Amino acid sequence: MVPERIDVQVRPGVESDLDALTDIYNHYVRETPITFDTAVFTPEERRSWLLSHPEDGPHRLMVATDADSQAILGYAASSAFRVKAAYDTSVEVSVYLAPDAGGRGVGTLLYEALFEALAGEDLHRAYAGIAQPEGNEASVRLHERFGFRHVGTYREVGRKFGRYWDVAWYEKELTPAR
Repeated sequence: MVPERIDVQVRPGVESDLDALTDIYNHYVRETPITFDTAVFTPEERRSWLLSHPEDGPHRLMVATDADSQAILGYAASSAFRVKAAYDTSVEVSVYLAPDAGGRGVGTLLYEALFEALAGEDLHRAYAGIAQPEGNEASVRLHERFGFRHVGTYREVGRKFGRYWDVAWYEKELTPAR
């Protein structure tokens, strides 16, 4: 069955999105190895994460909503790759969709908006870690569509649900602002 297409709007994330964004993320914490967090968060625990993504700068948060209901369908974010200053021109990016929002092009719309927003920033590379092996084929396809290439795999780097998981790392060249 092909998921129904819906009219989607993408905009910067705002504080009033926090409850819905936390619910989406907690789904992946509870149900999947896609994030290596193992305990769910309260919205208050996620507040500092949301506030670390302003509407300008290299660390952005884009939110997709259903144009009719305004329900949040997912989000994409760029965050610090590592905390040392020499890494400031690199970001780690991710996309999380509501459980029923997959297969509708929402991830593509989110990444289009995110990379458009980042185009004016002094950034050189974007990185994405994708848990392997099962359940993440759509994420691999999404990243490859946006020009990411596989650069290596950390083997059995995280333990969740009683087993070890690999993380494949993907890299995308960005054009820094001049």
